[in-house]
Amino acid sequence: MEDIDGNNVLAQALKKQGIEYVFGIIGYPVIELSMALQMADIHYIGMRNEQAACYAAQAIGYLTGNPGAVLVVSGPGLLHTFGGLANAQINCWPVLVIGGSAAQDHEGIGGFQECNQVELARPYCKYSARPPSISLIPLHVEKAVRLTKNGRPGAAYLDFPANILSGRVPVDSIPDQYGPTAAPIIYPNPGAIQEAVAVLLKAKRPLVIVGKGAAYARAEKEVRELIDSTNLPFLATPMGKGVIPDTSPKCVASARSLALQRADVIILLGARLNWILHFGRPQRFSPDVKVIQIDICAEELHNSVKSEVAIQSDMKPAVAQILEGLQRNKFVFSSQNEWWRELEKKCQDNKKIVQAMSADVSTPLNYYAVFHNLYEALPDNCIIVSEGANTMDIGRSMLFNNLPRHRLDAGTFGTMGVGPGFAIAAALYCRHYEPNKRVICVEGDSAFGFSGMEVETMVRYKLPITVVVVNNSGIYTGMEPEIFKDIQESGEITKVTPPGCLSSVTRYDNMMSLFGRVGFFVQTVPELKKAVNEALKIKDGPTIVNVIINPTADRKPQTFNWLTESKL
Repeated sequence: MEDIDGNNVLAQALKKQGIEYVFGIIGYPVIELSMALQMADIHYIGMRNEQAACYAAQAIGYLTGNPGAVLVVSGPGLLHTFGGLANAQINCWPVLVIGGSAAQDHEGIGGFQECNQVELARPYCKYSARPPSISLIPLHVEKAVRLTKNGRPGAAYLDFPANILSGRVPVDSIPDQYGPTAAPIIYPNPGAIQEAVAVLLKAKRPLVIVGKGAAYARAEKEVRELIDSTNLPFLATPMGKGVIPDTSPKCVASARSLALQRADVIILLGARLNWILHFGRPQRFSPDVKVIQIDICAEELHNSVKSEVAIQSDMKPAVAQILEGLQRNKFVFSSQNEWWRELEKKCQDNKKIVQAMSADVSTPLNYYAVFHNLYEALPDNCIIVSEGANTMDIGRSMLFNNLPRHRLDAGTFGTMGVGPGFAIAAALYCRHYEPNKRVICVEGDSAFGFSGMEVETMVRYKLPITVVVVNNSGIYTGMEPEIFKDIQESGEITKVTPPGCLSSVTRYDNMMSLFGRVGFFVQTVPELKKAVNEALKIKDGPTIVNVIINPTADRKPQTFNWLTESKL
């Protein structure tokens, strides 16, 4: 009778559940598994770091709605994924991690890289398990994939001892397993919809906040119809950008602080009142604000502050039904309303400040001049990946997104090092789904250092990613080369070197010479425009545009501190 090993049972089970991409680093005991994956017609992408592999897999999950998988070795290989696992779980992106582990007959006696992997992974997952036999592998794969997608998306881990992977059983001993099932649609309570409509009809200063949940739910059609039909002002969270175009006249991002602080009714579309939205509390919000909250997860409702109306629902039906209720009442929020005039004035005032900073092209450059001219040089509707402190925060306001799921950044967990992995996933997505679209990875120099060697992965798989390093020679701020040199020579180097400083004017662009390619060193706006234009002509791999900016460049003055304390 024909038999089959655990590697092939697992590979075929993953394929049956719709897994198309696996990112990882091979070694004992998963070498044969990586080859079985390719034999099962699954894309395997070898990465340079397990953490970056996990970032790439979850980004594919966000972009496609279907989880990517991560393949890692036992012990340290799995432990290296935990930053990525936690990021996916908190960011609500589907991902499946597959870890090899010590053979079961070596457990308890000091097996190679032996550790309690299932329990160690459990805090970072919705599901963590070890199939106890080869015949049960398909069942656990189906459950793990289903749990990453159903309800609030997240992470799952499956553990495979070496003896399970290499063991062999008769083919007919593997029970047939059903394929992927569609996630159930949660419809809203009709009474809650009526309450939400009633609250909106009485609003004097309404505001819509579009969150990442609306983007993941593919609810852009419904959300755009809501805004277009009602003329409500809106803001987007960082990865909610593009659900409605940033260039929409109804976007009041330039008046964000005022909009949050003065709104009397806020409707949250898949956004959470966590640190990104300052917990929904004073002083960033009015103490009397009424919140209409729509979320797929019941546990998220009333979090931090009590919502006036809390609706557990998928985004599409809830938004569509609220719009129907408003249209029945012929509700349109007039552009002549005092609230609109107040917001528009603040937008114009803030835009003038940013325009003045953007117009300052003196060297060394500032963030605003770099982002303004970078955006003008980019093709329409490219996918923008970004991370770093000021690089990411300022870039959110100046690198516009007019399509959903076209911005990937540090997200809810504020994780640094995600950029190259996200960019690799985005480039693979473009290759297979939207081949004419480009990926731009905008990195602070500190953030780039976490996963910079993934540039080699980009080269190996011929991914045309334009990496723009906004280089201020530090974490938050750096120093001019001469000053940095003098300080380091002033005493014991580990005691006098400022903790936030990195090497001055590092030539990250020269990394491309490792692969027989050319990077770009940029100090002026004309050099930036030329470099980006040349980089976009490269179709068979990545390049690095290294933009030197003022080490002490900062963002425009803010009304509140970056992270307002929840007690205020």
